[in-house]
Amino acid sequence: MPPADGRGPSAGRGRTNPKLALAAMMFGVAMIFIDQTIVAIAAPSISDEVGLTSSGVQWVVNAYLLALAAFFALGGRLSDIFGHKRVMLIGTVVFVLASVMCGAVPDSGFAQAWLITFRAIQGLGAALLFPAALAVVVAVFPVERRGRALALFFGLTGALTALGPLLGGWLTEWTWRAIFWVNVPVAVVALVLTSLAHIPDRRRAERLDLTGAFLIAVGMGLGVLGFQQAASWGWRSVVTWGCIIGGAAVLVVFCRYELRVREPLIQLRVFRDRAFTADNLVLFFAMLAFVPLFFFASVYAQVSLGASTNQAALYLLYFFAGFAIASQVGGRILDKRGARPAIRLGGAVGAVGFALWAARLTDLSMHNQWPFVALAGAGIGFLLAPASTDAVNRSIGASYGEVTGVIQTLRNYAAAIGLAVYGTLLTHATTHNVAGTLRERGLSSGEADRAASGVAEAVTGQTGSRGPGGEGPLAETLRNAAGAIRLDFAEANRWVFYGMAVAMALAFVCSWFHPGTRVTEHPPQDEPPGPAAHGTGRGPNSGAVPDTPEGLPNLPADAVERTPVVHR
Repeated sequence: MPPADGRGPSAGRGRTNPKLALAAMMFGVAMIFIDQTIVAIAAPSISDEVGLTSSGVQWVVNAYLLALAAFFALGGRLSDIFGHKRVMLIGTVVFVLASVMCGAVPDSGFAQAWLITFRAIQGLGAALLFPAALAVVVAVFPVERRGRALALFFGLTGALTALGPLLGGWLTEWTWRAIFWVNVPVAVVALVLTSLAHIPDRRRAERLDLTGAFLIAVGMGLGVLGFQQAASWGWRSVVTWGCIIGGAAVLVVFCRYELRVREPLIQLRVFRDRAFTADNLVLFFAMLAFVPLFFFASVYAQVSLGASTNQAALYLLYFFAGFAIASQVGGRILDKRGARPAIRLGGAVGAVGFALWAARLTDLSMHNQWPFVALAGAGIGFLLAPASTDAVNRSIGASYGEVTGVIQTLRNYAAAIGLAVYGTLLTHATTHNVAGTLRERGLSSGEADRAASGVAEAVTGQTGSRGPGGEGPLAETLRNAAGAIRLDFAEANRWVFYGMAVAMALAFVCSWFHPGTRVTEHPPQDEPPGPAAHGTGRGPNSGAVPDTPEGLPNLPADAVERTPVVHR
């Protein structure tokens, strides 16, 4: 294994080109973030062709996010141990092969299992690729240029998440399988640029904590399974709560194990840095709204607004417009004043934007909603890159792959929980609203409840483009009530979007726990270097701030040497 200084075998093959390396990593992560949301817009077409159930549609989206959440920490550690460039290349290959298999799903009885399985493998590839790609960016840029590079990196990944539905709408007009096949040329470009950039492979001579990796995967998997299946099993089901509580218990065991093991999967002591913890809490609650938004907004547009896939994608373009503008402003705030002002502004604007958007959903008009859609996007844009960049800068001993794994684990776990909880909420609210409408039109309570359950199953997993089929009084009643059912679905979605507003409000509350410190890797020019400035005897990120209480004593020598310095 290469020496601990991290200069791998590829380091001497040529001079590293940071800009080319950044471009290569952006092409690599482009696939990851587009695929977080691109499936949402194509879900109705996939469901029509291969016969997915409502739960199956949600799991096609959720399996990817769950695998991301479960394996991101493992991907970060593998990147640190075996080399960032090597793991990035492996992750890219795994991801693109799984993408090809998703696009090749057969039209048969096991299509649903096939698609969910390879979506999960896609998530595994992404979990290897992303932390390694970010670590490459950190490694090839000097300190004075790293902040700008990271802001561009995180801003682009957020923008690509928003662009997923737009690309999905265009490709779906040809064939929904193209939303997976488009990853092939993108991956080829990423691999070619990586080769041309002459990226050094930096490694750390440490052991891999397989027990920790197993515990975190099981804990997150059980928790999300419970939330996801609550709509089918019921909230009173012992199995539902067994999964949720069991998953939480396994995660507690994971944390206790990590605190005892010599070389853990995650250095939990990084959470003693109050700013790092605040950044991750803000990201957790923001992700409860950000990724699920694209699934629920696109289904709402197609069901309640009667939009085509392309029109639904344009509906989400309003969100992206607000996000793109605010991302630039948030990056400037981060450079001049640090993360705290940006994440506070984002939480407040996002909470107001989502609440106002929710109130307008029953207008059934895109034109009445676009200012609030853009405002919600701006809230996410203000905080996403600043919180992510600030958290990465607080790495212990420059273990950027590991810390990226922590951040992305929390982000994607939140997205998976959001999809599960909001999906359950939408199904229940739609069933209740439609049942009331059908009872008003003369159906008995039993008939109305059964029909409403079927309608909810259809519209939460498919579009509303197909009217109720069949003959007889029930089918006739459903066809006559189609307009009212569209409104019922819009009213049900209001609860989902109010939930997103609450999530952003909680992100705003968490932003107040950020101490307002800023990170560099050198003491400020007006502050002479000394014991306090270098962080000896204090936290990895608090050396220049003697009044910061969240210090971490007894750091190893290499961590002190490469530790960022925090200043106000």
